[in-house]
Amino acid sequence: MGKVVAALSMSLDGFVADENDSVSALFGWYQNGDVEVPTADPRRTFQVTAASARFLKPLLDDAGALVCGRRLFDRTDGWGGRHPAGCPVFVVSHGMPGGWPRDDADVTFWTDAISALEAAQKVAGDRVVGVSTPMLTRQYLDAGLLDEIIVSLVPILLGAGTRLFETLVVTPVRLGDPEVIEGRDVTHLTYRVLR
Repeated sequence: MGKVVAALSMSLDGFVADENDSVSALFGWYQNGDVEVPTADPRRTFQVTAASARFLKPLLDDAGALVCGRRLFDRTDGWGGRHPAGCPVFVVSHGMPGGWPRDDADVTFWTDAISALEAAQKVAGDRVVGVSTPMLTRQYLDAGLLDEIIVSLVPILLGAGTRLFETLVVTPVRLGDPEVIEGRDVTHLTYRVLR
């Protein structure tokens, strides 16, 4: 079975979205370079630095499934039915948004986060299951289900917003030494979760 990996961009003071629920201040690195990283959706490409490309390309290529929450799904309009990694998306939600499910999209909706992860792992096989929301990251971390945490650390202080590690129940959580890739306006940190 593949790894379960949470990957999020975060401010230096620990926020993954600002107080207006915007991530724009944290996502500038996706368009701040001259190396094109194509996605599974030909309408979307990233223009990153060479260092960030070394980080981002394997992240997209290795993805076998993605688990996210309804808020992210709504904010991205379901990626237009095709996630940039081209993998199936499992959305944890109390309800289904209007217009979904769609025949042209590999998206399923789940009311239980653990069941969604189990289904994603079956579909992903030996490939990575990505987790891309703070609430699910915390829930899977507390349940001992995360293998790695990737933080793309952006040199900005937001002061308020949504914290990544705010309400952990099971602490302390020990992490291995990070793998570090320094980009422009971002440092990509990959930590193995020690059990």
